[in-house]
This record gives sequence, structure tokens and C-alpha cells, in this order.
Amino acid sequence: MADMERVVPFASMLPLLLVVLVVAIGRRSAMNHRVYRLAAVERKLDLIMAHLGIREPEPDVPGVVLQELLAGRKIQAIKEYRKATGAGLKEAKDAVELLARQRNLG
Repeated sequence: MADMERVVPFASMLPLLLVVLVVAIGRRSAMNHRVYRLAAVERKLDLIMAHLGIREPEPDVPGVVLQELLAGRKIQAIKEYRKATGAGLKEAKDAVELLARQRNLG
């Protein structure tokens, strides 16, 4: 009888746990779908821009970022970009890499 008393609360919580699990999986799947869709839209936009001959605008960067990049210190350039703009790591990395590509620096 004592064993049954321990099993009943767990058994009554099991459906709730399953619902929470299904909802969490559904949300993750929806997020993955959004990320995939966004990547597809960005690829299409890149193709349209290339077809029309439109270049991405050069980001406004502080001089110290360009100096670090010209000196071959890409990581330091990213750090300086983040410090100057308050950007996140990915945004700063993308901006510095775009600047490097536009100036044929690596």
C-alpha cells in the first residue's frame, strides 16, 4: 500500500509532463522553421542584389577597427567594433568580415 501512495502522485503528474514536453518540442521545431525560412529569404535577397548589381553598403566603422583589420588583427578588430558600437559578437564579426571582403583584406 505504501508503494502505491508513492506512485499515484507521479502517475498524476505524468500527463502534465508529457504536455510540457510536447509544447517545448513544438516551439523548438517552430523556431528551427523560422531560422530556415529567414536563411532562405536572405539567400534569395543576395541573389536579387547580385543580379541587380547592388552591393551591400559598407558599414560605418571607427578608424581603430580599420587599423586593426589592416594590421591583420581580425579578432582585435571585432573587439574594437563591439566596444565602439555595442554590437553583439555575431553582428560585429559579420561587419568586420564584410569590411575585410570589401577591401580585399582576407
